[in-house]
Amino acid sequence: MRQWLLAIVCFGATACFGVTGGVASRALAEDPVAFRAETIDDSVAIGYGVAAGDVDGDGKLDLILADKTEFVWYRNGDWRRFVLARDLTVMDNVCLAARDIDGDGRVEIAVGALWNPGDTENSGSVHYLIPPDDRTELWEAVELPREPTVHRMKWVRLAPQRFALVVVPLHGRGNRNGEGAGVKVLAYEPPADVREPWTLSTVDESLHMTHNFEVIPPSTEDGPESLLIVGREGARLSRWDGEAWQSQAIDRIEGSGEVRVGMTTPGEQLIATIEPMHGDKLVVYPVLGDCRGSDWSVADRWVIDDSYNAGHAVAIGDLLGTGADQIVAGWRLPNAEGKVGLRLYWRVADERFESMWIDDNTMATEDAILADLDGDGDLDVVAAGRATKNLKVYWNLRDENPAR
Repeated sequence: MRQWLLAIVCFGATACFGVTGGVASRALAEDPVAFRAETIDDSVAIGYGVAAGDVDGDGKLDLILADKTEFVWYRNGDWRRFVLARDLTVMDNVCLAARDIDGDGRVEIAVGALWNPGDTENSGSVHYLIPPDDRTELWEAVELPREPTVHRMKWVRLAPQRFALVVVPLHGRGNRNGEGAGVKVLAYEPPADVREPWTLSTVDESLHMTHNFEVIPPSTEDGPESLLIVGREGARLSRWDGEAWQSQAIDRIEGSGEVRVGMTTPGEQLIATIEPMHGDKLVVYPVLGDCRGSDWSVADRWVIDDSYNAGHAVAIGDLLGTGADQIVAGWRLPNAEGKVGLRLYWRVADERFESMWIDDNTMATEDAILADLDGDGDLDVVAAGRATKNLKVYWNLRDENPAR
């Protein structure tokens, strides 16, 4: 029997934030949702990255984790832990990408390892994992070419039934203190036989220290997905035009570490970032136009919380069922109040956002995602903690009585 913990134990403690950041006032309304926290793993080594996807083909979303020396998955239901790959390199693992790219109902998985941000020449590795017949056993790792300091990766759709693995390093080759060569962002297209050479193309190499990126859905059903890449120097939008990658700067977005795109209200989009890289601010940019195209801009810059320390996770989705998206964000080092944590933010008017705790001081957030893990139609929150060494699911109780 699952042992449940109430993640929200006090109602009426919602914080209201404005563009100046920090807690501006206390709202009188109750928190709009409660969560039950379930610890999936309490002995995570680092928890660099977490993803959700159907690994075994049972129709349920499993959890996949990039940990220090192992890539693992947790089976939805009993949450039993299975190792995908271990000790691929002599250094830490750092990232993973999981997505069903061939339409068989099961995710394809790629991973990044040999993490050493101080070595901008020889660090970094990229591997595609080939599943065995029994996916609970170890998977075969096929090593692919790489740039140094491999840091983030995602599967991106270029056209119907055509995907590429996009890999974003932290630094450019030979870079020192964020200066020198630009970061070479690469796209890897898999061949029919994944053990054969993959087709590589350069997405962008104009930034000098990047950190994360967002995949933006296309404006048409058959169109390519685009990428919003952020780093110390700001943001770049990259899009496959059918023959090559085209990139452009997005003005006014400041140096950032994390980025996600969502809807403030139906038809109005926002971009949420953590600024600066590993910074103390959660920032929202309202969008003019449609991020799914190439002709858009940001209209303003709203700092909605400036109380973080080493902000390292942002996720966006409609957890409240309002038709607009909310923001989940977290940080991994104790802030001025001595706390680590994970919070939920929602827009109430113009640049005003309110917030509530999802996890108050038991999650040193390294990464966080949203997924409907129990199939009830509500997005749940998943987070991995670095200093707290845990992986937790926060079950969304929007349609339940929080007092149960």
